[in-house]
Amino acid sequence: MSFKAIQLTESEGKVASQLTMLDESQLPDHDVTVGIDYTTINYKDGLILNGLGRMVAKYPHVPGIDFSGTVLESRSAQYKPGDQVILTGWRVGEAHWGGMAEKARVKAEWLVPMPEGLDVKRAMALGTAGFTAMLAIMALEAHGLSPKKEGEVLVTGAAGGVGSVAVAVLANLGYRVAAATGRPEQHDYLKSLGAASIVDRKELSEAAKKPLLSERWIGAIDNVGGASLGTVLASLKHRCSCASVGNASGVELNATVIPFLLRGINLLGIDSGASPLPERTTAWKRLAGEMPMDKLDGMTSIAGLADLPDLAKSILNGEIKGRTLIDVKR
Repeated sequence: MSFKAIQLTESEGKVASQLTMLDESQLPDHDVTVGIDYTTINYKDGLILNGLGRMVAKYPHVPGIDFSGTVLESRSAQYKPGDQVILTGWRVGEAHWGGMAEKARVKAEWLVPMPEGLDVKRAMALGTAGFTAMLAIMALEAHGLSPKKEGEVLVTGAAGGVGSVAVAVLANLGYRVAAATGRPEQHDYLKSLGAASIVDRKELSEAAKKPLLSERWIGAIDNVGGASLGTVLASLKHRCSCASVGNASGVELNATVIPFLLRGINLLGIDSGASPLPERTTAWKRLAGEMPMDKLDGMTSIAGLADLPDLAKSILNGEIKGRTLIDVKR
């Protein structure tokens, strides 16, 4: 049976995308076939759709780094037709065909059963971004972060997908959140998510001129990387931690060992790609219970597969806030 999909092709080094019809026989030979309801567009999708970053090695290719939907066929004892599932990570949309299609065929071990309290729409409104935000929060808590501590948790790139979910969940858990953004028009949006204060991105965007700065934050989730990460590390309070999630501003770390030696801070790398099933299950259950759903609905916009080329450019230009949900049947 045929189905709609975004397909990428490459010719002489140039990547092109088109909305087309594919046949089930073209799907990979894995053990679970899923009817996709929703996928999202993340920064990595924007790079892939524009042929940037060299993340896709084999064409033709179906992008989309996450999806939610219903099992159609299964050769695995773990899942049966009718089960609702979520997929994030495992290089889906990069090394393997992804979610920008009405159907996917994947390995059972990549999937997570839909947790109680979520459905296919809200699960993908959270998507990889929400999952990554929760992994970052869990990592910070495992290293001592608690709502009982006095002070603020900094979230950089706060108006983006990971940042928006992180701000809303942290505020809901009782933390005071400082949301960093370079866009004044997003201040009201971030405060509506629960941010206690707004930090101008300019304060963080230049490399720290000293190895240590005044102690400001009891924890941080950094979505930006580059110069701002070094500034954040130099500004953490004694024995506090920064969860590093993204590197949109670069992969260079402009810092010395001084914050690590004299303040005992921790730099925690968050990799949402292949976390073990118990950790993935815990993260999704926590999202179902700790994400304020009214705020999730308020930060989510919906588009269709045909809108993806324009959205891919907008996300690379930093013009998208919150979560952009792709209804693949729209």
